Amino acid sequence: MPRGRKPGAGRGRAASGKPATAGRRRRRMRVGYMISAVAEKYSLHPQTLRLYEREGLLKPSRSEGNTRMYTEQDLQRLEIILSLTRDLGVNLAGVEVILNMRGKLAELQDEVRGFVAFINQELERMRDRSMQERFRTALVRVGPRVGQDSAASETDKAKAKTS
Repeated sequence: MPRGRKPGAGRGRAASGKPATAGRRRRRMRVGYMISAVAEKYSLHPQTLRLYEREGLLKPSRSEGNTRMYTEQDLQRLEIILSLTRDLGVNLAGVEVILNMRGKLAELQDEVRGFVAFINQELERMRDRSMQERFRTALVRVGPRVGQDSAASETDKAKAKTS
């Protein structure tokens, strides 16, 4: 029996040793792939996946029976790891650095998006205030003067007579 487990724990049984109910299983279990299916899909040995977990590169969830369950996010991360190691020849220490940098880059991108959204909101608020201030302080509507057309026509008539 594995160390640290109560008798009867795992294999469809709760930690108390009683069979887990279907409702309890549905709540806790997420859709995932077992280690053998992932290893076969990516032509890996299961020990390689375990090594990636030990190194902190992958963090699969666990079922009630402590079985590793790989989600779609885990598989995407595994594909990045395999691309780096197989295609680019990066060692596991390098993979860890690259994955950490990718995580920090994603966080910074989120911060920049939030900052840009804040700036846009402030600019819009300032435009609204500026327009409101202009309308509030305006004494008259801006447009052609009432007497402007008649004055211009008299000037044109005077010029026409002299020519």
